[in-house]
Amino acid sequence: MDFRINQKRFINIVFVGILVSCCIFPTYIIAISNSANHIDTRSSKPFSLGERFTYNINKIWNSYHYEIYLPFLIWHNRLTYDNKKISGYNETPWGLGIGKCHFDQNSNWHSIYAMAFADSHNKVQPIVGYGFQKIWRPSNFDEFRLGAGFTLSITARNEYWYLAIPLPLPIASIEYKQLSIQATYVPGTYNNGNVLFAWLRWQWK
Repeated sequence: MDFRINQKRFINIVFVGILVSCCIFPTYIIAISNSANHIDTRSSKPFSLGERFTYNINKIWNSYHYEIYLPFLIWHNRLTYDNKKISGYNETPWGLGIGKCHFDQNSNWHSIYAMAFADSHNKVQPIVGYGFQKIWRPSNFDEFRLGAGFTLSITARNEYWYLAIPLPLPIASIEYKQLSIQATYVPGTYNNGNVLFAWLRWQWK
C-alpha cells in the first residue's frame, strides 16, 4: 500500500515538474538566448555582468550536455527544530529533474534546470533556475572534482498557494566522472527553514 502511494506521488511530482518546465521556464531562457546572439564575442571590451550571464545562457541552451537530477535528502537542522516538528516532516523527497549544462573556458559549470520533488510536508514543490559552480581538481586525478557556487531559482510551495518565489541559494558538489552529489542549504529561523537539500546529478552528452 505504501509503495503504491509513493509511486502515485512520484508520478504526480514528475507531471507537475514537466508542466512547469515546459510552460514557463523555456520562454524566459529562449528570450535571454536570443538576446545573447547580439553579443560580439570578438570585441576586446570586457563583458558586463549581464552580457556574461546571457552569453552563458545561450551556450547552455545550445549545448548537447544534458543532466538528470534525483533528490534524495531533505535534512532539517536538529539544532533549530523541536522534536515535535521534526517528527512530522518528510526527509526523503521523491522527485526528478532535468537540465542542460555548459563548461566554460575555465571548466566551470553553468546549468539551467527544472526539478520537482516531495517537500517537507509531502507536497509537490517545483523549482527551476540557473546554476553556476567554480570547479576545483584537488589532485592530478582529473576525474575527481569539487565545486562551489550558487543558483538563482524560482520555486513554489503548497502553503503559499503555489505563487512563484525567488530563491537564490549556495550550492556545493563532490563529483567523480559523470556522477555528482550536489547540495544546498536553505537558511531560516527556529522551526522554519534551516534545511539541507541534496540530490544526485548524472551528466551525459
